[in-house]
Amino acid sequence: MSHENKIKVLTVVGPTASGKTALAVALAKIFDGEIVSADSMQIYKEMNIATAKPNDEEKQGVVHHLMDFLPPSEIFSVADYVKEAKSIIEDINKRGKLPIIAGGTGLYVDSLLKGVKFTEEKFDPDLRERLNSEYREFGIEPLLEKLKDIDFESYQKLERERNPKRIIRALEIYETSGVTMSQQIKNSLPEDTPYDAVKIGLKCEDRQKLYDRINLRVDLMMEQGLLEETEKVLNKPLGATAVMAIGYKELAPYFKGEKSLEQCVEHLKQETRRYAKRQLTWFGRDKEIHWILTDKWEGFQDIVEQAENICISAGISKKPWKE
Repeated sequence: MSHENKIKVLTVVGPTASGKTALAVALAKIFDGEIVSADSMQIYKEMNIATAKPNDEEKQGVVHHLMDFLPPSEIFSVADYVKEAKSIIEDINKRGKLPIIAGGTGLYVDSLLKGVKFTEEKFDPDLRERLNSEYREFGIEPLLEKLKDIDFESYQKLERERNPKRIIRALEIYETSGVTMSQQIKNSLPEDTPYDAVKIGLKCEDRQKLYDRINLRVDLMMEQGLLEETEKVLNKPLGATAVMAIGYKELAPYFKGEKSLEQCVEHLKQETRRYAKRQLTWFGRDKEIHWILTDKWEGFQDIVEQAENICISAGISKKPWKE
């Protein structure tokens, strides 16, 4: 595909609590854009506080897509995401607006921007439940050892990320199809990407400052009613995607009388910090991302100006950005 025929998109990525949503909204207002969420948990209804889903005030009138549209019992795969997001981006572009992909689910972002073509997924609920049960009972290490034996290339990547959902999916792919995930990825990559993407990433130069923000965010979530939301969510049927959300499973031992609330909250902070570290590892491999170190600037407006300059330098003009 020629460069001129590619759709111009802006992406705003980074770890949790880095300020992606606020920056994406600010840039949407500057460049007349609409936001396509790339968050695997904000797609679910009633899962609001734990997923840091923006409310109407935080959206500031900017249209957000692929957010708050599925019940937690529904499974939503990366293939589903790419299909839906591709259609939405094409529509936004046709209407002369700028598609802005914003979120921290790296697999969603990369699969979409690379134009990955997915074969029809085979799903065995009994197999997934068995693997999830193994993870809950024995932790991540036995699953990694299994993966090491069957798909060493995927093992090398996932051992660093330590993302249980991805590890379980890699084992599922092999057991249901006989093809390794690494080979499936190679088979699915097209020769060219359909998008001309400008990528902006947010992170802190001092990692501890990000961790401090995460700890404060969890405290704020508790004040906003996370405990009550958790009780409601845990009493609903959860699909294999929603059950992996950080926030609910960490507080579950409190309702079972197994741990104190203080212990559960501390565990939630720890798991969120670990998730942020995995996100940084994932996005750190992408050399096309223009990183903004948020702790190097005095205020949010400075960060917006830096991002705006990156966009203009990359050929995104102020609204109306497309004739």
